[in-house]
Amino acid sequence: MTVSKPDNDTPPVSRRSFLKTSAAAGLGAAIGGTVLGQTGTPSQNQAPAAGRPSPKPEDLKIALIGAGEQGRVLMESCLRIPGIRIAAICDIWSYSQQYARGYLRKYGQDPVVYEDYRELLAKEKGLAAALVATPDWLHAEHADACLESGLHVYCEKEMSNSLEKARTMVETARRMGRLLQIGHQRRSNPRYRHAIDRLIREKKLLGRVNLAYAQWNRSKADLLGWPKTYPIDPSKLQAFGYNNMTEFRNWRWYKKFGGGPIVDLGSHQIDLFSWVFGCNPATVFASGGTDYYKGREWFDNVMAVYEFETPEGTARAMYQVQTTTKYGGFYEVFMGDDGAIQISEVAQRGNWALREAHAPEWDSLIKEGLLLSEAPVIQKVDTKNIFVDVRVTAEAGRWPFPVDLAKPAHQPHLENFFDAVRRGTALTCPASLAYESAVAVLKVNDAVRTKSLVRFRPGDFKA
Repeated sequence: MTVSKPDNDTPPVSRRSFLKTSAAAGLGAAIGGTVLGQTGTPSQNQAPAAGRPSPKPEDLKIALIGAGEQGRVLMESCLRIPGIRIAAICDIWSYSQQYARGYLRKYGQDPVVYEDYRELLAKEKGLAAALVATPDWLHAEHADACLESGLHVYCEKEMSNSLEKARTMVETARRMGRLLQIGHQRRSNPRYRHAIDRLIREKKLLGRVNLAYAQWNRSKADLLGWPKTYPIDPSKLQAFGYNNMTEFRNWRWYKKFGGGPIVDLGSHQIDLFSWVFGCNPATVFASGGTDYYKGREWFDNVMAVYEFETPEGTARAMYQVQTTTKYGGFYEVFMGDDGAIQISEVAQRGNWALREAHAPEWDSLIKEGLLLSEAPVIQKVDTKNIFVDVRVTAEAGRWPFPVDLAKPAHQPHLENFFDAVRRGTALTCPASLAYESAVAVLKVNDAVRTKSLVRFRPGDFKA
């Protein structure tokens, strides 16, 4: 296995060290400063402004279990939400402990640090909720324990790399009468809610929707390393279930701990298919393999085709995750007989509708504030000696959405969770709904492994 070169002896809150060892440039401002977006320009997802008020007694006290890359994403978003206080953090790695505590101290919060979540739950009083951002194989253990302790829980997706474990999470939340939100953050994103709920489902903008396509492409990358002065003692690693630091840092590639790229990345987008079609898939067929990273356990490239039996007839959805090229990035497309919608968490890759010439007029939707005026795609070309193929249809103009998101992508989903805790607002992705998505996603690996069509039964989606 190839392991990225460890950094030098750098303090755990060093920006340089974090960027090199965590592969999470979007959170590279533990000490503050501008965070660069994908284009190299200042991102909207900058660190929260310094000098925010100190925590107040009425603040909602929460715990963060898992202060690695994804935990830091959630932590950064929580700092932007008024009245949220991270009172305790838990992680088995001293590097992550010190990084998270240093980050929070910069913004007026001073959490108690724990290595064992059981000690946290036993000692911390007055907690209202916990955020679980540990590796997938531990989600059920940690979420169930928090729920049993009377806490509401926000748990990162995928619920688990095991459907049996995921089912316990639904059952425990139901039995304890606690809220369990799963981190499919597109469910709370105002752009997605506008496009899917208002335009596709309510206004029938696309007519009969019978095809969806989504992808998430990443360029090749070495396995993650770690600062050589911050290894975890081998005996501690083994006590927590890992054989070595390579497994601990790269758990997503091991079958014991995660589900591979189709789960890590595909979960977010495959979840949208059922939302758009209004039902769970009937079948899935997939092709994939360890085509590039020969030393890794999970499939690095996967292509899947789902079939959905909707009230209007059969619909299909295609999905691909590639980990050898970033060409095209990540986005989703939904197609109907009256038009198509392309959307993405990254605004530059989508967030517009395209109308078929025969479709009913859309101008009335502009008056309602549901679409913006058509923006024709103008392409300057030298037409001299160019043969125009009659099979090519001119690209339709783009009708942008009037909804933007000037927040980090996870913030609206966390806001929905905290609103549910405080005011009883309905969760946008409760555990029972996320379980259905987990079934659809995890079965893709079975389809790749067996090279056969996987058929779903209605009961498969019930927890």
